[in-house]
This record gives sequence, C-alpha cells and structure tokens, in this order.
Amino acid sequence: MSDIKQLNLTIDLCLRIGEVLISSGAGAADVTATMGSVARHLGMRNPEIDVTFTSLAMSHQYDEEEPALSMIRNVKHRDLDYGDLTAVDHLVRDILDDEADVYLARTRMATIVSVGHPTHRWLVTLAWGVMCASVAAFLGGGMVVAGIASLAAMSIDRLQLAMSRRRLPAFYQQIAGGVVATLFALGAAASEIDVDPSLVVTANIVMLLAGVGFMGAIQDALTGFYVTSGARLIEALLATAGIIAGVSGGLSLGEAIGVDVGRLEPGYSGWEATWVLVVGSALCAAAFAYASYSPMRALLPIAAVAALGAAAYRLVDEAGFGRTWGAGTAAFAIGLVSYFVAGRIRVPPLVIVVSAVVPLLPGLSIYRGLSLLAEDDARVSLGLLAMVTAAGVAIALASGVILGEYLAQPLKREARRLEDRLSGPRLVGPLRARTKR
Repeated sequence: MSDIKQLNLTIDLCLRIGEVLISSGAGAADVTATMGSVARHLGMRNPEIDVTFTSLAMSHQYDEEEPALSMIRNVKHRDLDYGDLTAVDHLVRDILDDEADVYLARTRMATIVSVGHPTHRWLVTLAWGVMCASVAAFLGGGMVVAGIASLAAMSIDRLQLAMSRRRLPAFYQQIAGGVVATLFALGAAASEIDVDPSLVVTANIVMLLAGVGFMGAIQDALTGFYVTSGARLIEALLATAGIIAGVSGGLSLGEAIGVDVGRLEPGYSGWEATWVLVVGSALCAAAFAYASYSPMRALLPIAAVAALGAAAYRLVDEAGFGRTWGAGTAAFAIGLVSYFVAGRIRVPPLVIVVSAVVPLLPGLSIYRGLSLLAEDDARVSLGLLAMVTAAGVAIALASGVILGEYLAQPLKREARRLEDRLSGPRLVGPLRARTKR
C-alpha cells in the first residue's frame, strides 16, 4: 500500500476497532490479531501493532526511504457494552469477506460508536434487579430477601450511573455500591422481618464483581501480554478493594449501632435443591447479559450455558472436590461449549462466557471473609482463608474458561500466522485471516 491517504484511513480504522474491542473486555492478543487481520486484508504489509490497557499504537513503513507512519489512540472510556462489541465483530468479518471497503467500514464504525441503544436505561436497571434477586434465590433466600436484594441492586445501579456521569473513578463507585448493599441489609436486620440480611449483601457483591475484568487479566497473562495483564489485574484488585471497603464500612456501622447482619455459612445457603441453583443461575446470566446490551438472540443460549455450568459446579462440589475445583470445572465446561454456541448465534464467545460465569462469582466467600475479619482476633485466620478461597475461585473461573476455549478452537496455520505473540484462543474476532489479493 503506497497511497498515503488510504494508509492513514486504514490505520485509523484499525485503531478505532481495537479501541472498542479492548474497552469491552477483549484480550490484548485478540485485539492485536484482529487489527492485524484487518490491516493485512486491506493491503497493508507487516504492520507494527502495540496494544496496552490504556493506549493502542500502530505503525507502517510504507517506503524504505521515508519515515514510518505511526498513530496512537488512547483508550479513555471502558464500558461493558456487548452490543457494540458484537457489531464491531460483524464489521470485521464483513471486511474480511470483502463486503465492506475502508470507506464503508469507517462509516459503519462511526455509526456504532455514536448511536445509542434502543433499550431504555430503566430496563437495564430492572435487569440488575432481576439478576440480584435470582442470586439471592439460589443462595437460599425467600421472596422477601430476593425483593430486598433487587431493590438494593437497582439503587446501586442508579447511584453508580450518577457517579459515572460525574466522572468519579470506579473505585469510589464500588465503595458506594458496597455501602448501599450493606445499608439495605442493616435495614432488613433492624426490622422485625424474619429474613437473613447477609444474603442481600452477598447477592449485591456478585453484581459488583460482574464487571471486574479478572478473565481479561488471566487471558493476557496466558498469551504473553504481561503489561496489559498487570494493568487489568490492578484495575480488578482496585475494584474488589472498593467492594471490600464499602461492605466492611457498612458492617462496622452496623456494629456501632448495634445491628448484626449475621454471617453467611457455606453449606447453609440453601443449595439443597439443584434445580433452584440451575434455574437461578440461568436467570442471573441472562439478566446480566441483557444489562450489558447483549443481542436478544443470545439471552436464551447464555441462560442454557449458565445452567450447564451451574449443574457441573454442583456435581463436582458434591463429589467432595471443593468450591475451587467445582468453579474451575464449571468454567471449563462453559468455555468448551461457548465457542460452538457463539458460532451458531453469531456473537463473540466472550459475550457468552463472561455472562455464564457471573452466577459462579465468589460473592459468598468475600462476604464470609469480611464478616469473620470484623469479629475477634481468633477468627481472623478464618476470614483470611475465606478471602484466599475467593481469589482461588476467581482464578479458577478465568483459567477454566480459557482452557475450554483452547480445546474447542482448532489450531490452524492461518490462526498461527496472525501474530507471532498470539498463543491463546480467540474470544473476539475471526479465527482465520485473509489477505487481499
């Protein structure tokens, strides 16, 4: 490619595609491979691509006697928007199928990032409420607990939306969410209602953990993008620390005013009915997917995959292998199935796997650890053990999903040529790259 104008437009298009992908949680390897695939198909030979968590850079030496043309694009906003992610994924496939040239692709890209969603924002708030209600239900709470958890979740969503519009960092949003969840639990504990308010906190912890990018951090580490993995991990740890700070502050407030929220004991959570866990997990995953603007056609398949994961989790846990192995096995099954399901409904596998593992997030272990740490020194070790268990479950979920994708996707020569550093499965973007002839 020797036309400078065409070269500029191609690089700019690739950077815009990469920005949407990485801001929606795609791994750095997927972003690099997708950008390289589009650039090569549009006639660019040997582009240099550098992807980090906060910026994207791309350069091309179009003439040995001229300086290389380079562009950098900063990633300023991070929104979990699976609608835009799916639209960009379809655009990339159309480019590779010669159904869109660089000019049409740029027009479609501008439309994707500028046009809002047809879904009303209050429906998203309602979806978060349904998600937390389903979590409270499969943890053993009744209708009253589910209703309180739903109200708390919707309140958290509206509060975090207002804070994000004022550009407050996500850390403070997580603290506020943890405080609100605990205040609702304190209100339930102070009333005469015969409920377990600790389930309210646990359900809302799962909601706050849903957007944390543990999976992207693990994927980047496994595929050799250690700088981006470290940045994602720091962001995830900060978000989790915000949850811990908010919930622990609320628990301390309850202790100061003489209101005991209680401690949720593993095994007491009401999972004796497997069908409750399976149905609740399916509803939880579908509600999260809807709140993340996933295409409507993906909701039922996501619910089915989440139900499969919950059943696998229950089977392994009852066999005596523990929560961590149960979570890892369930995530492996989810990753293995999601690749084939995603191809049938035409969405990136990332949309399915992230939504399906949400019901398995370690909200129970985090709450148990916090409540134990707030007690006497004799139980601090048990609290730390619960927090370590939560970290182990999170790692097991991420690594299990990625291992399932490794085995599900065929390793073809064309996939290996996408990028020398690419060594992992594709959760976003086409598996094959084609070069324009």
